[in-house]
Amino acid sequence: MNLIQPNKLMLSKWTAVEVVAKQKHFLVSKVYLPEQQEGQLVMSAQVEFVELEAVYSKAKRKIAWRELADTTMWKQGWV
Repeated sequence: MNLIQPNKLMLSKWTAVEVVAKQKHFLVSKVYLPEQQEGQLVMSAQVEFVELEAVYSKAKRKIAWRELADTTMWKQGWV
């Protein structure tokens, strides 16, 4: 289980356990917060999704940020 702090996700580095199409190393390029209602305070712990950008091909994909905690799929940092 990778320990993740939602407020420190932006520009964090991740390595995919299984390489697909030469895409192994990724950066978190965008953090998606829930839609804000008028007068509602949004905290960093309410992150819903992150956008991962492949370092090699610059391909982007959107995943639920909690998937990064699964050590069978992701390793924190560039390994």
